[in-house]
Amino acid sequence: MLRLLTIEYYKLKHNKTSRVLILGYFILLSAIALLASIKFNLFGAEFRLADQGIFNFPYIWHFNTYIAAILKFFLAVVIVSMTANEYSNRTLKQNLIDGLSKKEFILSKFITVIVFSAISTVFIFVVSLLLGLSFSDFNEFSIITQDLEYLFAFFLKLVGFFSFCLFLGILIKRSAFAIGFLLFWYFIEGIVQLIMLYFENKYDMEGLRSSVVQFLPLESMSNLIEQPFTRLNVIQSAANQLQTDIGFDYAVHWYEIAIVSVWIFLFIYGSFALLKKRDL
Repeated sequence: MLRLLTIEYYKLKHNKTSRVLILGYFILLSAIALLASIKFNLFGAEFRLADQGIFNFPYIWHFNTYIAAILKFFLAVVIVSMTANEYSNRTLKQNLIDGLSKKEFILSKFITVIVFSAISTVFIFVVSLLLGLSFSDFNEFSIITQDLEYLFAFFLKLVGFFSFCLFLGILIKRSAFAIGFLLFWYFIEGIVQLIMLYFENKYDMEGLRSSVVQFLPLESMSNLIEQPFTRLNVIQSAANQLQTDIGFDYAVHWYEIAIVSVWIFLFIYGSFALLKKRDL
């Protein structure tokens, strides 16, 4: 396993674009801390986001993992490129000639996906912990350790998304087209949601849309960490004043984890099946 990881590290180390994107990704993750010092002027009144409770334990685990997950596209480009470039640079064929099996090749890519996801998760954990200890109104150990499941959901979300990118890199073999297809797939899932919503309203089939789209790959990954904004005290207070029940389910459910895990298996197995079948 270490040998496979060393091979991928060597390739990334000598790819300037990948180095820049990886560095930019972690710089942007660090920039979450800047939210603590930003002041907004709303209707003549100034306020800081840090004063609105976004860095309170345990809410910070939910908020930071949600925001950090948006930045995953930087590493997505790296994953797609490091896979597609194996074809354009003919390094895949050379690796196979040098004795690397197709199974080991896919495994080396998947290990890289795991490592990127794990490092990102640990990084967000450290940043969130430091911010929470600095700004949170609640620093009891029992409160700090609540909602840590969002970190696991964040890790699984990255593994699922990067596995999808790996599969597209193998399938399409061109970085630009693979990224384009990824964006196009977002559009496809949006169309499916609209179709399900149409049938739901027309035939009074409540819950049809959510029941169907939860099995789509990108939507299932998105469902792991729902939006955290309606949990903010200011939003909750406004809802109470308007006597409105937000009624949003923020929990990380076991079946959402199961759906994403199945997709991860399908993407990795599909990548291996494509590579095994393809004549290089």
